[in-house]
Amino acid sequence: MRQAIQRVGFCALALGASVPQAHADTLSAGFVRLADIDPSIRQDIRYAGPDDFLHRKVNGYEAPVCILTLQAAQALAGIQQAMAAKGLTLVVFDCYRPARAVADMGEWTRAGGPPDPQWYPKVKRGDLIAKGYVGELSTHSRGSTVDVAIARAGGPAVSKPACGATDAHTLDFGTGFDCFDPMSETAHRPLGNEAAANRKMLVDAMRTGGFKNYAREWWHFTLGHEPFPNQRFDFPVSAE
Repeated sequence: MRQAIQRVGFCALALGASVPQAHADTLSAGFVRLADIDPSIRQDIRYAGPDDFLHRKVNGYEAPVCILTLQAAQALAGIQQAMAAKGLTLVVFDCYRPARAVADMGEWTRAGGPPDPQWYPKVKRGDLIAKGYVGELSTHSRGSTVDVAIARAGGPAVSKPACGATDAHTLDFGTGFDCFDPMSETAHRPLGNEAAANRKMLVDAMRTGGFKNYAREWWHFTLGHEPFPNQRFDFPVSAE
């Protein structure tokens, strides 16, 4: 997503030179739809609709589905099994992200504008790249990165964070997904005891499943032994 380690160039020619292509109705080899591996994991794919920091669908998202490499999907399914035993569930907000989507996000920031009280309350839109919240590359385009939270399995509303995405059943993490603010740093303090405990639970569970957390975003995890560490993809996110 947005961090310094994730930089996607905005030039279509550059993308075309380095990004494998696939037809809209197929997945690249080695990729699966998460629902085919574990349909119990909740999917709330924000960039396929208007409820995200762009306030519109992002280029490359044709359907609200999670696509991952097979290895990442299987690892996530193992974590979900442990969550289910506690009456909890994983909730994924973004999985594989086409390179064209990352470029779209970058281009969008260049239009500039004031802070957004829901998504970036203290930063101007045109400064999101400089501040490291929107990047020019994304590990998501490699297919083994996921933005994820934990929720009660079918439980009542728990929190509605003032910053970032709101999800009726997500546990309290101090902020919502995509809150572009220092509060989203995994180890940020001060933080409420419940939010801190939930962040630790998520990080510990994901680490056990083989994922590494990105310290600036509590929700962002990449599979430690990802199959395509040096390759970006640009096939669209589609349902079939």
